Amino acid sequence: MRPCRWQVLTFVGLLICGGLAAVRETRPLPVSAHVYRPPPPGGWSTADRLRQYGKSVRARVEPDFRRAGVTYPPAALTLVVLKQEQTLEVHASGRENGGFRFVRSYPVLAASGHAGPKLREGDRQVPEGLYGIENLNPNSAYHLALRVDYPNDFDRQQARAEGRGNLGGDIMIHGDAVSAGCVAVGDPAAEDLFVLAALAGTRNVRVIMSPLDLRAHDIPPTPPESPAWLGPLYQTIKAELVKYPAPP
Repeated sequence: MRPCRWQVLTFVGLLICGGLAAVRETRPLPVSAHVYRPPPPGGWSTADRLRQYGKSVRARVEPDFRRAGVTYPPAALTLVVLKQEQTLEVHASGRENGGFRFVRSYPVLAASGHAGPKLREGDRQVPEGLYGIENLNPNSAYHLALRVDYPNDFDRQQARAEGRGNLGGDIMIHGDAVSAGCVAVGDPAAEDLFVLAALAGTRNVRVIMSPLDLRAHDIPPTPPESPAWLGPLYQTIKAELVKYPAPP
């Protein structure tokens, strides 16, 4: 006996609904609960992002600034990335006091590679050294991003001396939880860092990227295949790190 039309339609509907339910059940959870908004023609601007996230970021971090005794918004920032500890620390100075104080830290959710500097494109290494923030990306594929100015003058100088080319680039501190040489901190943390950097001005943001917390540990021995300049670089990083007290 041939099925009637309503039976066929019901069966097809069940298949469609079941398929959609399966998609919903297997879809990975988002890194944050921020609401997706389609970008305007030409993309978001930094000012757009400040309007979107400025109030929520202030509500999240201003208590940390108050406890640290630093006025909000900050006059300058230093971001300390500790690869072994998988932590990003925020140190800030206020517009009324010039000294840097620890404000808060964020877990690093993903950072590919291992201890050691970035030397070339495709090595998936997070750089090590003293850097600045080149610019902010309000339209990142990973929500929001701060672009680290790797390679800097030191990196280029060592590469020229060793005959290395194609040093790579596009090193970001960004949202989400995936990395191919970048530092992923999740979307809420990326919003905090983006807004803080925008308010302070990127020229007033420094980044220390260290293989481990050299305030608490000795400089590690460098493997025989490491470049000769790596030990002195670690000395330089340590000398900078000690200027920023570790979290209590």
